Amino acid sequence: MRKIIIGVMGPGTGASETDWENAYTIGTLIAQEGWVLLTGGRNVGVMDAANRGAKSANGLTVGILPDAGDSGVSDAVHIAIFTDMGSARNNINVLSSDGVIACGMGAGTASEVALALKANKPIVLLTQDRESQRFFQHLSHHHIWIATSPKDAIAFLKQALTRRGKTP
Repeated sequence: MRKIIIGVMGPGTGASETDWENAYTIGTLIAQEGWVLLTGGRNVGVMDAANRGAKSANGLTVGILPDAGDSGVSDAVHIAIFTDMGSARNNINVLSSDGVIACGMGAGTASEVALALKANKPIVLLTQDRESQRFFQHLSHHHIWIATSPKDAIAFLKQALTRRGKTP
């Protein structure tokens, strides 16, 4: 049986301290569930924090990198996939994930959430940005959940995966 892959998306250099802390906890919780963590793989912001959290809990981490070379890769990425696709790699991030958690919000994160909506993936928004919440909920009430904590985000994904016939 294929392992469940959870994509954690969020700002890189623009991540807040809260985003970083939430991402670290989410990474830890994903690893504790036995799921695989997938991020953009860089050594900044939400990507780095989620990878560090998962690695600290002995989880498997996959990074889908925008460049062809390995500069800027998080030390906590076990499997680095180099795409040389820039932001176009966002579609790979989403399509390779069974569910997506957006931790914080930025332009790249918004593009990943939009791609996840188009792909009918379950999405959890863990952000205090009310405008982002309203915008994405307006686009789809069926695939978007708003979480107030990392534990809530994982609980929402478990429910969504169970409904889709994937055993969490």
